[in-house]
Amino acid sequence: MREDSGTTKYLIHAKIEANGVVERPDVVGAIFGQTEGLLGSDLDLRELLKSGRIGRIKVEINSSQGKSTGTITIPSSLDRVETAIIAASLETIDRVGPCEATIKVERIEDVRDIKRKFVVERAKELLGAFEEAATETQEITEKVMESVRVEEISEYEGLPAGPGVRDSDAIIIVEGRADVLNLLRAGIKNAIAIEGTSVPKAVIDLTKDKTATAFVDSDRGGDLILKELLQVAEIDFVARPPPGRSVEELSKKEIIKALRNKVPVEIATAEYRPKPAAPPVEAGNGELQELENIMNKLRGTLKAQLLNEKLELIEEIQVRELKERLTKAQNVKAVVFDGVITQELAELAAEKGVQYLIGMRSRVEVAPKNLRVLTLDDLRRMKYQK
Repeated sequence: MREDSGTTKYLIHAKIEANGVVERPDVVGAIFGQTEGLLGSDLDLRELLKSGRIGRIKVEINSSQGKSTGTITIPSSLDRVETAIIAASLETIDRVGPCEATIKVERIEDVRDIKRKFVVERAKELLGAFEEAATETQEITEKVMESVRVEEISEYEGLPAGPGVRDSDAIIIVEGRADVLNLLRAGIKNAIAIEGTSVPKAVIDLTKDKTATAFVDSDRGGDLILKELLQVAEIDFVARPPPGRSVEELSKKEIIKALRNKVPVEIATAEYRPKPAAPPVEAGNGELQELENIMNKLRGTLKAQLLNEKLELIEEIQVRELKERLTKAQNVKAVVFDGVITQELAELAAEKGVQYLIGMRSRVEVAPKNLRVLTLDDLRRMKYQK
């Protein structure tokens, strides 16, 4: 059907079954003969074929043991409504030649959608091969570029990294894989993640030979990681997102701005100091250990647990439902969830009489009275302070 491909918008795919031996001319004759006059002159198949709005009907049919089965394909350059009407009319055919027959339309295929998918996939291949620049104002091109950049994430001695880490004279040290991916989306290919609170030896060794910028989140966890980096690695510059923000959620513009505003390590040593650690747990108090165990189980699930006075499960929900559910909850002693603790959530928990609010990260500036706001790192650190 290559002769119809230039104007074809849709392909009608149908199956045919006949109680007898029939051939292609029989099927084509039945299609034209039994739909004639059915839909009026505007949708008459013979006229549509003459005008080129319906292409050559393709029939593939085989006969076996006195029965015939096969497929029918009809190219259409009509709009989708008219094409659907033509497709439905095929199912009114009940005889082919002298034989009883049924035709069932399986689907209507959008040929242009296939072409668009081909364009995107081929563009990915071309961009990957020739590293051509993207034009950000074109939506389809931006989609292709983002896909290529994300696919470029690699590893450096087991750590998530951009493809430029090995060869670049400078590196950007971030906290996790999601941060590396976000920098790749912004076109920055020399980032490496430390993946935890302990700085890997591979990162320490890289900072000895390359200009190193620490780009960590503006929260307590980021402060602790920065403090360790300054102690064990040769950091030259420090960049931070806006207060309360993480690297993985920044837009391209915000990433570029933060890196442009990086400061020399000498200034950062005084400017970025860790916040005071949470007070140690009293000896014999096993509640924090139990909460840490629950937090470890929830990590990576995007779920939250509401716990009673005995730290027994009241309810497990999705993190996105936490605020709404907490508003209606009663007798909740602790809330443990795989997410970021906000000031709003902390104040709501305090209003409901919650004693412990525990998440992966915290953006709480002032903890409400009678509420302990803790992160997983806080719980782990307290264990060693006991």
